Amino acid sequence: MSTPANWIHSPQAEGLAWALVHFLWQGVLVAALLAVTLAAFRRRPATWRYAAACAALLLMPATFAVTLALMIPERARTAALWQWWDTAAPAGGPDSGFAAGWAAGSPWADRIVWLVPVWMACVLVLYARTLGGWLAARRLRTAGAWPVEGFWQGRLHQAAARLRISKPVRLLESCLAEAPVVIGYFRPVILVPAGLLAGLPAAQMEAVLAHELAHIRRHDYLVNLLENLVEGLLFYHPAVWWVSARIRAERENCCDDVAVAWSGDARGYAAALAALEERRWPPEPALAATGGRLMDRILRLLNRETPRPAAAPVLGAALLLVLAAWMAFAWNPPTQTAAAGPLASPYEKWVKEDVAYIITARERKAFQALATGEEREHFIQQFWQRRDPTPGTPRNEFKDEHYRRIAYANQRFPGTNMPGWTTDRGRIYITFGPPDEIESHPGPSSGFPYEVWLYHWLEGLGRNLEAWFVDPENTGDYRLTPAPRRQ
Repeated sequence: MSTPANWIHSPQAEGLAWALVHFLWQGVLVAALLAVTLAAFRRRPATWRYAAACAALLLMPATFAVTLALMIPERARTAALWQWWDTAAPAGGPDSGFAAGWAAGSPWADRIVWLVPVWMACVLVLYARTLGGWLAARRLRTAGAWPVEGFWQGRLHQAAARLRISKPVRLLESCLAEAPVVIGYFRPVILVPAGLLAGLPAAQMEAVLAHELAHIRRHDYLVNLLENLVEGLLFYHPAVWWVSARIRAERENCCDDVAVAWSGDARGYAAALAALEERRWPPEPALAATGGRLMDRILRLLNRETPRPAAAPVLGAALLLVLAAWMAFAWNPPTQTAAAGPLASPYEKWVKEDVAYIITARERKAFQALATGEEREHFIQQFWQRRDPTPGTPRNEFKDEHYRRIAYANQRFPGTNMPGWTTDRGRIYITFGPPDEIESHPGPSSGFPYEVWLYHWLEGLGRNLEAWFVDPENTGDYRLTPAPRRQ
């Protein structure tokens, strides 16, 4: 198997896949919380709603990161036991079908990891698009642009000083810009379309420039780039785009308030926005006076009722939540087949049942090659002697403990029409002994019965290993799963 394919099935990839899935419902909760907050702040200044929307957008990647940090260690804790399980099934033994286990039974256990390469490819495409928009915005500073000197540059300096902007701001006219726009963070420039300075009344033009200076004072150019990064990272969730749209809308409202406070004429500034209505498409990393929903902004300036945000993004997020719930609980493992019928001889029973989980492949092959009962009896005697921790004593502690585990498994972990030693819990118990800790959830509050066994140390496998057993059909047949399902 190639290295990329190996990584796809690693604990890191599985943790990332499940973090992506869990964010479906987490994003809905964050968006719902923001919707309630925006409704409560409806009569508050736009800066309140803007701060709430920014907090919600920052909470989304933070929630995703925390979930990822929790999921990867959980996957790693089950990986060693599952890899052992997937490769150590004795050939010809009663559990020859166990190696597939939940990997074959749960359609999402294996397939969910393929979300990761698809997600990565889409993130790269969106980030490349953002980079292209940033380069196009940078190009506007030099291509077809020339500095504005004299009256308007002086007015811009006065306005910047009045708004307490310490960094120098240049004013450029551009034959490529379609609307006034801010480009850059450390050395910002304001581009205005060629002829616009002479085409608008001076008071309206000053209000438009005050709007752009407000973007600079509020560091909106940097926030906009961060928005693009979050949108690219969590692009698949409609709630992310809805929250980002609310940020852009409230950001323009905040800057409009600055412009109105500067000019003192809300109607004149609204008329200026209406005159710029068709200049609405600057490169995305830039900030234009015509950004956001222009009609909503004009109605707000005229103190009329602003239409409420559409419910489509919330409905789309709700559909994603339903899909996530279906994916998380679409468990349909195959029913374990009953153990084989009566065996031909006690020697076959010994190799296929008694020591099925502890005999090595070489020992099994050697035992099956023996022809006489005397040779097999001698082999069995040597088999136990090799594992005796106290050779030369009448008692073989390893053998006694092994048969005690078998008896306990048959009594404690029986399945449907199968003895306990053939079940998944029985095999783990017989092979590794009793776990150091057991977390049991019999249901129905947990959704379905499941158990988590924790081994502090297993020779050759590692520390703090977990084995997860689930009973999705509530039949008593607990199956080992490589995917922990914490509620």
